[in-house]
Amino acid sequence: MTGVAVQIGHGAATHAGLRGRANEDAYLAAAPVFVVADGMGGHEAGARASAAVIAQFQAFVGAASVSNTEVRDAITRARAAVDALASGQRAAGTTLTGVVLTRVGDAGYWLALNIGDSRTYRWARGRLEQISIDHSVVQELVDSGQMDAVTAARHVRRNEITRAIGAGSTGEADFWMLPAESGDRILVCSDGLSTELDDERIARILAEEHDPQKAATRLVHEALLAGGRDNVTVIVVDADGDGDGDDGDVYDTVPAGGRSSDDADIDTRPRAVAGGRA
Repeated sequence: MTGVAVQIGHGAATHAGLRGRANEDAYLAAAPVFVVADGMGGHEAGARASAAVIAQFQAFVGAASVSNTEVRDAITRARAAVDALASGQRAAGTTLTGVVLTRVGDAGYWLALNIGDSRTYRWARGRLEQISIDHSVVQELVDSGQMDAVTAARHVRRNEITRAIGAGSTGEADFWMLPAESGDRILVCSDGLSTELDDERIARILAEEHDPQKAATRLVHEALLAGGRDNVTVIVVDADGDGDGDDGDVYDTVPAGGRSSDDADIDTRPRAVAGGRA
């Protein structure tokens, strides 16, 4: 992909779910940064934690490229910001997952990051691949051969995470570098999506909805139809390879689509943070 501009289109949607909870998820969807944070802690602590983490990535919006070191430094600052929220009650915490566009020479790459059990996927050439690896009790059992994936999806401890930003965790984030290629579709989501829809259903929706905003809105809508038991946030990012920027540009930004009148209560407005508490 040397010397080729990658044009980026994206859509995002979020919803508090159907159990009367406020929304503790936060997200940033503005090139070159597409990240989701799922807060925890109750009493609005989770909302403050997720918002504090997302705020550390705001400075990258519009940058030509963001380095691995810059992302790591942002996570370090985010951890300090969340730790500063701690009180006598349960410590605030949040997951974090997503991609940041970076470059190696003239080639564009997805720098994927993850801590916790929110997820980042790539849909490419008709195949859905989970890039991130859940930091959760059940995932560790699956990795050790003590549990299969089907059982893990229904297990009573499926929501227990082993790493977070804050909440007393010192676990580090995982990183992956993947070439950003024409036709790539990146899905970033909180576990409110992945606990309601299996990978087969997610893949079918991504294949059927070509517009990223329509795909994001539909994924949230179908998570609600499947139960909507948690906050759910979805970002869909497309690399179509049609960019015509100057030599050395890795991507051009394309505004997200408009709001769907059929899902008026699903928040698809361009914004960095969706706050509240779950």
